[in-house]
Amino acid sequence: MRQPRQSVHAFVGTALTVGVAGVVAVLTHQPWLFPSLGPAVMLHVEKPGAPQSSPRNTLIGHGVALLAGYVFLVVCGLSDEPSVLQEGVDGLRIVAAAGSLAVTAAVLVLLKASHPPAGATTLIVSLGLLRTPTQLLIAAGAVVLVTVVDWLYGRVSGRPMPVWAAFEESTRGARNG
Repeated sequence: MRQPRQSVHAFVGTALTVGVAGVVAVLTHQPWLFPSLGPAVMLHVEKPGAPQSSPRNTLIGHGVALLAGYVFLVVCGLSDEPSVLQEGVDGLRIVAAAGSLAVTAAVLVLLKASHPPAGATTLIVSLGLLRTPTQLLIAAGAVVLVTVVDWLYGRVSGRPMPVWAAFEESTRGARNG
């Protein structure tokens, strides 16, 4: 009986959160929906207590990803170029993608802020799908929005995310044992 309840919980939470972001996108005519929000929302509703699902890791992860992606986009001279979908992959795109993803991964390890969906965010930016400062601010706002909606949904539904950070299982065991 537990599996169907979790499935319904995931369905409702995901639909609600993406629906809210979608309505904001329609009202503002801005990209409040982008691909890496999907995995972030799924982590939030499926594993709300996991460290990588916490608000801390979500916000830091996507923040680092947006910055790294943009830095590599600019450094590689691609910020005014059409996206990889329009122009295709070339050497500079590979440098921007590989560099931004490597920096994102390394910084998140150093900060102990693992959030795998951030890997998609940095590629979305470094590949030019979101590339203007305004689009990046909206993307950051969208991450905050879905995190808040998921946090509230977790509280209401009885499967809460932590207020800020979750602890690794090994850390809990060391503190409790």
